[in-house]
Amino acid sequence: MTSYFVHFLFLWSLSVMASAEPAGCKIRITDRGLDMLKYETQKFVEEELSNISMPEMKGEDGRFQYTITDVKITELNLTHADLQFIPDVGLLFDVQNSSISLTFNRRILYWFFYDTGNINASAEGVNINTALNLIRDEEGRLKINNITCDANISKMSAKFSGTLGRVYGFLARFLTTGMRFLLNQKICPALDHAALVLVNSLLETIPVRTEVDQFIGIDYSLIDDPVVTSRSLDMHFRGMFFDLSHQNVSLVNYAVEPVIKEYDRMVYLALSEFFFDSGLFSYYTAGVFQMHIVNEKNPALVDAPLSLQLAVNSPPKTSIKTSGATVVMTAIVNVMVLPPGQPPVQLSSMTMETKFNAKVSMRGKRLSVHTDLRRFKIFSNQSALESLALIPLQAPLKTMLQMSVVPLINNWTKRGVRIPLADGVDFIEEVVEYHNGFIVIGANLHFSKGLREMVVGSSEMEQQTANSTATTSTA
Repeated sequence: MTSYFVHFLFLWSLSVMASAEPAGCKIRITDRGLDMLKYETQKFVEEELSNISMPEMKGEDGRFQYTITDVKITELNLTHADLQFIPDVGLLFDVQNSSISLTFNRRILYWFFYDTGNINASAEGVNINTALNLIRDEEGRLKINNITCDANISKMSAKFSGTLGRVYGFLARFLTTGMRFLLNQKICPALDHAALVLVNSLLETIPVRTEVDQFIGIDYSLIDDPVVTSRSLDMHFRGMFFDLSHQNVSLVNYAVEPVIKEYDRMVYLALSEFFFDSGLFSYYTAGVFQMHIVNEKNPALVDAPLSLQLAVNSPPKTSIKTSGATVVMTAIVNVMVLPPGQPPVQLSSMTMETKFNAKVSMRGKRLSVHTDLRRFKIFSNQSALESLALIPLQAPLKTMLQMSVVPLINNWTKRGVRIPLADGVDFIEEVVEYHNGFIVIGANLHFSKGLREMVVGSSEMEQQTANSTATTSTA
């Protein structure tokens, strides 16, 4: 009985391990990154609250009849604002003991006296506590799921101007009590809209599954909800490339899962060997690694130009160690001699084994790789004796590879691939560290656009997409 139970536990543990998909890409935003985001968030909240619209107020008090119109917020002073992580939840934006200045117009009738004028008011002791719950949505995108908001204004004062300003001074308390109630009721709905509509529309512009070039795309969908601690927000992405013409064909991720231990910089990007292998696999299935190269110059040991027909016969493989990253590639090479004025003559068919150094770098939001040939070996597919005969060809063939194949590969990779960041946010001061099985890039963040500009841009992009879809449907 005990042996059956142990066997069951073993099978159950295997199924759990198999169902847990490892991440090919991870991003950590630290509390240092949150400090920079706090400034942008504060400006964004100030702009959102400045746009609060207040309804017209009418009422009576004894002989007095009043109407309040054209309420405008003129200044927000959110000097005591903070943005911090809430473990297992998301983000907290907290405002304490801040102030709001506003103006509005009054019309007051007292007996037969009619008076109009402007009122300058100020709200003191403004406290706003807003918690954002972050999740992975159905498409694998980061999303604000809900918002918990509590706002209150401890006191409000007003100063009257106009003919009877002094006479109506005692009404200030009466009017500002109603105004304070309305402001309390308006703040949280404004922030709800800002988070659930505007910020979520910005998050929807971050690529999840998108094309890289005409051959391959990349899948940046989250594989689970973000992990939030008191010091960081960690996001685990699938980080898998795919062949655009065979999108259901994918590489199984058996690689070591990347680990981020640091908190010193604003943001960290970790990439496993699977991230790079899936890209090489996708290019391989797309047929990119088949080339025909003609050398117009005569190599030293051949009295006519050479033509290489090169076809990679298995997906290239990445290896990442603390010393750096390498890529191993095996290909079948048909060597053709091109005598002037005569048909091509096959000189040999051989196997080529190459090893490239791969240097990873970041620029803005784009990850790129630069390669150089580290090791080159050729041998015959026919016999060991023919392999010996090919030794004189090794040097000229290596030269051809360095002059033709390596530049071609670097031309693909130098364009880079975008990492999942919103437009207007870039990596700066990047440092690349190589570990056994993965790479970690630590960087700081730079906002080339304000959060408001980023949100407006995402809304315009969404509207353009909707208009384009509507036009296509009509057509």
